[in-house]
Amino acid sequence: MRPTSSHLLLCCCLLLGFGWMVPARADVVLSAKSITVPGVRLQSVTARLDAEAAGGLALTLRAAQADLPAMGWRKLGLTLQGNLQRDERLRWVFDGEVRLAGAPGGALSGAHVNILLSESANTLLVDILQGKAHVSTALPLDQPTHAQIRLDHLPAGWLQGLLGTVWSGRPTDGRVDAELALDLREAGIQSSGRFTLDGVGFDTPAGTLAGQGLNGTGRFDLDTTDGPARMDLDAGLRGGELLLGPLYAKLPDHPVQLGLRASAQDGAFEVSRLRVNDADALQLDGALAFDAKGGLKTLKLDRLHASFPAAYQRYGQAWLSTLGLQDMRIAGQLNGSLDLRSDGPRSFAFTTDRLDMADAAGRLAIEDLRGGLDWSSQGDRPATTLGWRSLQFYRVPNGAAQSQWRSHDGTLSLQQPLLVPVLNGQLRIGELDWRPAAAEGQRLATSLVLTGVDMTAFSQAMGWPAFPGTLGGAIPSLRWVGDRFELAGGLSASLFDGFVDITRLSLQQPFGPSPVLNGDIALKQLDLAAITSVFDFGSITGRLDGSVNELRLVDWSPVAFDAKLLAGSGGRISQRAVNNLTTVGGGGIAAGLQGAVLKLFKTFGYRRIGLNCVLRGAVCQMSGLDPGEDGYTIVEGSGLPRLQVIGHQTQVDWPTLVQRLHEAINGAAPQIR
Repeated sequence: MRPTSSHLLLCCCLLLGFGWMVPARADVVLSAKSITVPGVRLQSVTARLDAEAAGGLALTLRAAQADLPAMGWRKLGLTLQGNLQRDERLRWVFDGEVRLAGAPGGALSGAHVNILLSESANTLLVDILQGKAHVSTALPLDQPTHAQIRLDHLPAGWLQGLLGTVWSGRPTDGRVDAELALDLREAGIQSSGRFTLDGVGFDTPAGTLAGQGLNGTGRFDLDTTDGPARMDLDAGLRGGELLLGPLYAKLPDHPVQLGLRASAQDGAFEVSRLRVNDADALQLDGALAFDAKGGLKTLKLDRLHASFPAAYQRYGQAWLSTLGLQDMRIAGQLNGSLDLRSDGPRSFAFTTDRLDMADAAGRLAIEDLRGGLDWSSQGDRPATTLGWRSLQFYRVPNGAAQSQWRSHDGTLSLQQPLLVPVLNGQLRIGELDWRPAAAEGQRLATSLVLTGVDMTAFSQAMGWPAFPGTLGGAIPSLRWVGDRFELAGGLSASLFDGFVDITRLSLQQPFGPSPVLNGDIALKQLDLAAITSVFDFGSITGRLDGSVNELRLVDWSPVAFDAKLLAGSGGRISQRAVNNLTTVGGGGIAAGLQGAVLKLFKTFGYRRIGLNCVLRGAVCQMSGLDPGEDGYTIVEGSGLPRLQVIGHQTQVDWPTLVQRLHEAINGAAPQIR
């Protein structure tokens, strides 16, 4: 073999991860510190040729280190063993085994290889088989940097080296079939062809790009030779899961068309053209980009059309769950666009002719949403209208309403007051300015007035006992800070012939898994006879004042408050109410009033009733009117027989106290635990 042919053979074989060198005569051992041909470098090379009795030559070649940088293969151990001979057509034929040590995915760790070199046909053919994986390659001898390759059942992990030259991702499982052309250049590679995926998965260190169980077919073009690595992809994918930044897809069994043009350099990844077409669920055109750390730089959707419920089930479920909206029921269609950057949104718009949606927890439900919004951080946008037939927020139903909006210099403003019917009352939004790109605390400015809400209907909606009265109030301003809404002003409810004022309200993560509500409540002159009749606690007359300050609810359950309740103007209390107060406070009857005497009277006069609770975590610190040596006074009697109820338990587990109250208002005899 001519020296040029031997170098050519070495170069072409190393494109597949191994090399050889054929000397001019047999029964010799050759060694070289290094052998370098374009794109390939071998170090510490030994080659041995021995004549075989059956004819041909036994070839053994070893390299301590084999590098093919353009393919991403570096510092691999190489061993090639087999029989080399010429056939009757004077072609060189090698049949043997190749072993690579350290190749990604165990590539060629013990593969059978057959090589056919025909100078007359100007062709080198390489055939490799390892398990079910089969690689066939054809190279022209006069253009050794070009190869036609066929891959069958190739483990996706074998491609890690090549993919590693383009981006930071790595294949995790699955198999690939492909027919492709590969050109080795001094500065990289160029490749194009068709492929088929079978259960392929991949991920990235930042986790922003990932796939699992992907199936499908498509075409690709890859170029890593000049500047950023560039790739064009057009594929039909079916089944499996795909994550592209904030876009998560659970693909259906039928093909979804995916087209993208991407580039990668120094860990950064940009998709300048992204197209998705799932005929009965989602169509979109856009672009996205990530920085070297995996952070989202740009998400731009120029056109989006979603058909529900399929779009939610396949593409929207994970994203809405991050907003706290889980197990949604959505029907209808939505068109929109979005421009989101790392420093905040630049624009968004959506329109819908009719959209119905509701979450399983009852926190949000909208029927017949129609119209849309159009906002941009700069300039003016056309006016829009958004309306609905009904809107439910945390079980509270709201009636039909229609709003007018316009975007000017980054502010989306309500153009006229919005009137929303609420439980026989009304919510009036006098003004609302929303600046999506503004700093925290400056994004939202609004004023709200609530009037005439029927407390009986509100109680039923919340699953409470029916409270008579009305609810109203004014919120002169509302701040949106991070994930928290802070309300200035307050709400006032006319309840039980008195008033309940709610101030210093804030609501954090309203649709999250554990929303947090903070506020202060003041009670003024509530009619105790009306309250105790609603709760079936036993009869108490008189007026109640009090406060519940520093109230904190997590997932609508109290975890902290400082409550003080006082009936200071006297009245009458029934025997049953005495028993319930005694048990709730963990106390007893003082001043020698025996149970037998207590049963002789249906009601008792009292001068004051007081009960306090400071809740921190799961423990309530109890107190009352006056502290004493043996406890604290809950009921201070008046007249004869003189009644005195003393509380002895100063620390009560909150679940225990709740259970006592539940038993009391439901007519059971509370038990001291």
